[in-house]
Amino acid sequence: MKLSRKLQALPREARDTVFLLAVIALILLPQLPNIPWWCSTLAAVVLVWRGTLAVQARPLPSKWWRAGLLAVTLAATYATHRTLLGRDPGVTLIVILLALKTLELRARRDAFVVFFLGFFTMLTNFFYSQSLPTAFAMLLALLGLLTALVNAHMPVGRPPLMQAARTAGWMALLGAPIMLALFLLFPRMAPLWGTPGDAMAGRTGLSNTMRVGTIAQLALDDGIAARIKFDDNRVPAQQDMYFRGPVLTQFDGREWTAAPPFSRFGSPQNLRVRGEPYGYEVTLEPANRPWLLTLDATPARPELPGYQLFGTPELQWVTNRAIGDLVRYRARSFTQFDSGPVRRDASLRDDLALPSGSNPRTVALAAQMKSDPALADADTPAYVRAALQRLRTGGYSYTLDPGIYGNETADEFWFDKKAGFCEHIASAFVVLMRALDVPSRIVTGYQGGEANSVDGYWTLRNSDAHAWAEVWQEGRGWVRVDPTAAISPDRIGQFQRLVAQPGLFAGAVGAMSPTLAQNLRAAWEALNNGWNQWVLNYTQSRQLDLLKDLGFDAPSLQDLATVLLVLLVLASLAGAGWTLWERSQHDPWLRLLEQARVRLAQAGIELSEATPPREMAARLAERFGNGTQAAQDWLMRLEVQRYAASPGAGLSQLRAEFRRMRWPR
Repeated sequence: MKLSRKLQALPREARDTVFLLAVIALILLPQLPNIPWWCSTLAAVVLVWRGTLAVQARPLPSKWWRAGLLAVTLAATYATHRTLLGRDPGVTLIVILLALKTLELRARRDAFVVFFLGFFTMLTNFFYSQSLPTAFAMLLALLGLLTALVNAHMPVGRPPLMQAARTAGWMALLGAPIMLALFLLFPRMAPLWGTPGDAMAGRTGLSNTMRVGTIAQLALDDGIAARIKFDDNRVPAQQDMYFRGPVLTQFDGREWTAAPPFSRFGSPQNLRVRGEPYGYEVTLEPANRPWLLTLDATPARPELPGYQLFGTPELQWVTNRAIGDLVRYRARSFTQFDSGPVRRDASLRDDLALPSGSNPRTVALAAQMKSDPALADADTPAYVRAALQRLRTGGYSYTLDPGIYGNETADEFWFDKKAGFCEHIASAFVVLMRALDVPSRIVTGYQGGEANSVDGYWTLRNSDAHAWAEVWQEGRGWVRVDPTAAISPDRIGQFQRLVAQPGLFAGAVGAMSPTLAQNLRAAWEALNNGWNQWVLNYTQSRQLDLLKDLGFDAPSLQDLATVLLVLLVLASLAGAGWTLWERSQHDPWLRLLEQARVRLAQAGIELSEATPPREMAARLAERFGNGTQAAQDWLMRLEVQRYAASPGAGLSQLRAEFRRMRWPR
């Protein structure tokens, strides 16, 4: 309240300037993580400087100051980005130019330039984030800019900012139906929030390489990777929920790498599925990667409009370009399956390769197992059982922090540290299998997830990232083996995750009430998911489905454009008609004046429709004297409200007084 009173005490020009600067600061605030530090610092200094000049009624800086700051800005932008073109340098320039423009805010024309530059800068926030909090912040900024714009069109007197805010809110409310029609029906030729390619840099997620220890780092990230909605609430068993990502076959001693998608084009999938499929819809967060996450295994191409999809011999589905936007696709998967050749052939050669001299103690362990009489002439299942038994009984542990591994990662896991995260375990297991002459490979992806009790979606987080193994078995092909389950069965069955410590606020809420913290997160994620499903991922197919619901048999883009054009024309005609009707018949001030004239006519004072309030008050005094002083004062205040520089009482107050007042009869 003190701040509000201080703001109201300022001269109107200073008050309006400070308010506009506050709105600009709100617009620029979400950009702070996206622009260089010098840009945000300079913008803040300029806004504070301009606000100080307004409050102290000091003159604005000369054009030489502004020219110098502009030159410094251009040079700094080029030095930072090495170009003045593109998204990042463009946003940097827009932000600082908006701030610098306030230094020449003298006339209404300058204010209007700032307004519309502010509207444009507001839209640039969506280049980086289309989240619900960003949208809410920009809605507040929009209302602030509209308030400042309405206030600038009220040049006389000192209208309260709240009055301009109410008008701005009413304008936004009236424009909401048109905005909704444009959103629903404007033809979409590409994803709604498409941005330039450089917007897709720096995303986290699975990679087509795995250096031992990298998935453990990803598990510290609690961000959402994907959301899954199963058809008819038919959900697979928890231990079967493996979502396939890159398959890693090449090993250099420390790092695993996926083969190029079609390097083994001659090796067919030979996928053999059993049981009933699970149908589901995936909402995949952007990760700037070309692969889709699908439940193991997916024989048919997922439904993803706008992308070309290809299936690899490793049962992975990849797209023709990196996915830099939120996408939604449908798929059908079988959790019971076999794949690959059933007889050993040349295509399995790469799945046996080990670097020469790498992990010698693991190779020696394999030789020892081969010479064990209990494993004489053993087949793949026997070797797998022996390795898993060693993991269960050999004192091995599952941890996010096993310490730093050297170059011989398999040797260190089997004989020294005996502790690791899923990729340590899977890598050591596959190295041992290959040393036993068993074709094997690592599969990365996500395992598990959690059901959101609010909206029924299953949520895959980066902390659900997982690595497991596949071994080749004679007569059957590739078979999944998850060696992590041998050490920590709860990791696969009950979804007990190793996660980082929560933040201060989340930890405090969780300490007070774990259920409350879980419910709050579920509700917030369900709200965000609704935003993703119905706003960010509102696609052309959904537009056409909407037209089908409206009665179109085979809707097209032309039908969309026609319906949109008809609605806009009808809305324009309705708005024009309402404006003409309101101006000619229902000016609220004239309506109140007419009601006063009717009351005077009932008292025997006949007046024409053109009689002003001042003359009405005079005629009332002439007829009834001082006994009608309250009515006379009300008529004079009605005239002041219409014509004075300071309007005084508002129409709502005058209307309420009119209803309570006793008029002469």
